[in-house]
Amino acid sequence: MSAPDASSLLLALAVLVLVCQAMAGLARRLGQPSVVGEIIGGVLLGPTLFGGRLTDTLFPADIRPLLGAFANIGVALFMFLVGLEFDRRVVRRQAGAMGWLGIGAFVVPFGLGALFAFWLLDAHPSRQPAVFVVFLGTAMAVTAFPVLARIIVDRGLLNSRIGGLALALAAVGDVIAWTVLAVVVAVVGTDGHSWRLLLLLPYAATMVFLVPRLLRSRAVCRLPQRAVVLLVLAGVLASGAATEWMGLHLIFGAFLFGLVVPRTGLPGGFREGLGTSVEPLASFLMPIYFVVAGFRVDLSYLDAAALGELVLILLVASGGKLLGVYGAARAARLDHRSSMGLATLMNVRGLTELVLLTVGLSLGLLDSGLYSLMVVMAVVTTIVSGPLLRASIGAPAEGEDTLGARVPASRPRTEDSGHPPTRQP
Repeated sequence: MSAPDASSLLLALAVLVLVCQAMAGLARRLGQPSVVGEIIGGVLLGPTLFGGRLTDTLFPADIRPLLGAFANIGVALFMFLVGLEFDRRVVRRQAGAMGWLGIGAFVVPFGLGALFAFWLLDAHPSRQPAVFVVFLGTAMAVTAFPVLARIIVDRGLLNSRIGGLALALAAVGDVIAWTVLAVVVAVVGTDGHSWRLLLLLPYAATMVFLVPRLLRSRAVCRLPQRAVVLLVLAGVLASGAATEWMGLHLIFGAFLFGLVVPRTGLPGGFREGLGTSVEPLASFLMPIYFVVAGFRVDLSYLDAAALGELVLILLVASGGKLLGVYGAARAARLDHRSSMGLATLMNVRGLTELVLLTVGLSLGLLDSGLYSLMVVMAVVTTIVSGPLLRASIGAPAEGEDTLGARVPASRPRTEDSGHPPTRQP
């Protein structure tokens, strides 16, 4: 492969940014989260239209690895900021409800998806039916962690009760999903790297107990603010690389690093430094992540005969999530409004689903027809999340979040922003 041309790379980045902004603006005008427009923009720039000629012209093959690298850096920075701003007390206050909610958010949709997979085997036979059933159940149960985080930030729900519960459930559920996927790859594939998952517990212990102490050490506190910011950014990328290497996704490492960064004991002005250096870069690169994912989506094979199957897929996917999470939330004694809002948020799939489906296609577990139908399901469930969320929890009142919690006057709302606000020291 020839060396990438700098002019082609810069032009591609410019096109991506303009398309992202245009589609995000259109989505907001239609009452949708910005991320929905960005995902659809990525699909439109992919091979679905014009037989892929548009994609090949605007994004030559030699620059796509670089675009993917930019996209991964963007999503890592965004998930770090989400973890940094995440109020862990929200989850601790609801710790007793997490058991019920985990059953509703993952076990119920997984079970329905697995049963549905047995029926799909007639139309989409597989050489490994047991693995196919497990894979499809996982695909039905997954919640897109980065897309959910983006919607929660856009709606100003980051530190609300359902926002915190949704992020916690999605994080746990996606870790389970990536673990199952790693096992599937180990069974179907031949990479022989499944042993790396055994390092997950030592890695998590290091992050929780060692990293905060290092960041609060005298040596770090004596550094200039700029040096501390760069040190933290290096830690974010290294943590993301560790989880990616272990077979999970880099988003978990970046999110966890944000969670463990101490709230106190760091040099003064540290969070303002993050605001001026990290947030603009994350806002620029994050949409590229959604668009690059669209390069691998081809919906040109859909026909009218597949619509009935698509309807069933949508019913199983949305029914499992909405009914499972709502029932579990009510069993955990959440009120009707909060239960509906949480169920709606957990029905968001988007990017994580696309990644899972692409792996399934590459392993031969999905044929091109079923893959395309599942992609449509992922996009549709993400699109309907906006109207369902407004119907369930309504619009926030002035000075309140959507569930009636007071918003501090010093913290700006993030309804239209693409990134979380920087917490004031």
